[in-house]
Amino acid sequence: SNFERTVPGYFYRQRPDGTYADGSACGNETASNRPMMRKYMIESVLHWINEYHIDGFRFDLMGIHDIETMNEIRKAATSVDPTIFIYGEGWAASAPQMAEDSLAMKANTYKMPGVAAFSDEMRDALRGPFNDNHQGAFLAGLPGGEESIKFGIVGAIRHPQVNNDSVNYSKAPWAEQPTQMISYVSCHDDMCLVDRLKASIPGITPVELAKLDKLAQTAVFTSQGVPFIYAGEEVMRDKKGVHNSFESPDSINAIDWRRKAEHADVFAYYKGLIQLRKKHPAFRMGDADLVRKHLEFLPVDGSNVVVYRLKENANGDAWGDIIVVLNARKEPAKLTVPEGKYTVVCKDGFINEQGLGTLYGPEVVVPAQSALIMYK
Repeated sequence: SNFERTVPGYFYRQRPDGTYADGSACGNETASNRPMMRKYMIESVLHWINEYHIDGFRFDLMGIHDIETMNEIRKAATSVDPTIFIYGEGWAASAPQMAEDSLAMKANTYKMPGVAAFSDEMRDALRGPFNDNHQGAFLAGLPGGEESIKFGIVGAIRHPQVNNDSVNYSKAPWAEQPTQMISYVSCHDDMCLVDRLKASIPGITPVELAKLDKLAQTAVFTSQGVPFIYAGEEVMRDKKGVHNSFESPDSINAIDWRRKAEHADVFAYYKGLIQLRKKHPAFRMGDADLVRKHLEFLPVDGSNVVVYRLKENANGDAWGDIIVVLNARKEPAKLTVPEGKYTVVCKDGFINEQGLGTLYGPEVVVPAQSALIMYK
């Protein structure tokens, strides 16, 4: 590489025996901890910002880089524009040649203010584990993922109602602020959401597929983390079951825009979720203390349902009390909520901020495999 030609043996980490380390599983492992490599990374980011006006950066396998470098990159970006967004994969393909507590791993995100990481806890609790495409989870009606979904709802921060011992992968919160967590259910790696639902729920019908797609994204967009969707998910994109399509042709990777008409209800639902989040600051408090103060999980009998409340005009929201229900059961869920008259804005696969009707607490019934959002 040009790095090797510049200073042999400097820009890449080596194992104790002198062979090149491969924490990336791509044949190399850049030595971000060495001053000139760090300088190269910082100046590259500044070049993209100043010359091309890039306002967001995603670091693949961010866990290979060291914490100090990521903090210096954040500092440099902030000096130009504090709104520039920086996030990455908080893991490596294999163990890098540095102590894990000095690396930009997900578990160390709290040490990197203004840097976010993907939450595979919430992702896999919704769809199933990354190492088995045919294994389902919450969306497939299987119990056990509720606590991990709650972990994602609060944005991977410490919250008194989240039992971290029951969260998959992480037994402790890793974000200092909710804006340090990326909330998502699929991306370019692994199967896209539609393919994963088909693989993990044999015989799934088109109607059920649309229901579960909407339910999954309701969890993503009502999370206090930063929502992330894979291009084309809003029109129920598929990739013919290919889980790693970087070598696949356009017949696999192209987005078929005819799906926008075929799945107009799903497209409208995604738009509705985005609009709700943009208009209502309760869904994006951005401050851990506010989340702990205003977000309260409500008790549920049984599994496959998560219910929470955003109370007391959270983050200055015009809506005083918001109830969000995620029901992955194959039958309606009968739930107890605080008493009162609620305006329904999301129910049974439809969203309308102006209202879809009225419900009265304390008992409400939520249709199967759907979300409910209402306020008073």
